[in-house]
Amino acid sequence: MGKIADRALEIAEEKFIASSGPGGQNVNKVASAVQLRVDVFQLGMPPDAFNRLQEIAGSKLTKSGEILIAANEYRTQEQNREAARERLLALLSEALTSPKKRKKSRVNRVGKVKRLKAKKARGDVKSKRGKVEW
Repeated sequence: MGKIADRALEIAEEKFIASSGPGGQNVNKVASAVQLRVDVFQLGMPPDAFNRLQEIAGSKLTKSGEILIAANEYRTQEQNREAARERLLALLSEALTSPKKRKKSRVNRVGKVKRLKAKKARGDVKSKRGKVEW
């Protein structure tokens, strides 16, 4: 994770744009929102991690293979830059961690017998629901 994260922050392009939301007249003067762009193909991710990233990123991943993260929740450029970088790192770390293999659960003999008994009882109830013959 460390290598790819460092590489991502290294090649990330930051663009500051005018932010919407609160801020008074400051909003009109300062471009405080940040757009972070990272080309995924330059990161050198393993194929399985790249597939997980595609699923996780969703609309943040463009057709050209760039991750686009926008942050505008804070009033300052620096806070928005940190928020965008944290989101990028969280996205990459989630994609790089492989999911745990699921272990099949096993039902013991008593459990099987109990389940079959319940099924039989339920079937008996349903079989008695037919038309009534006089």
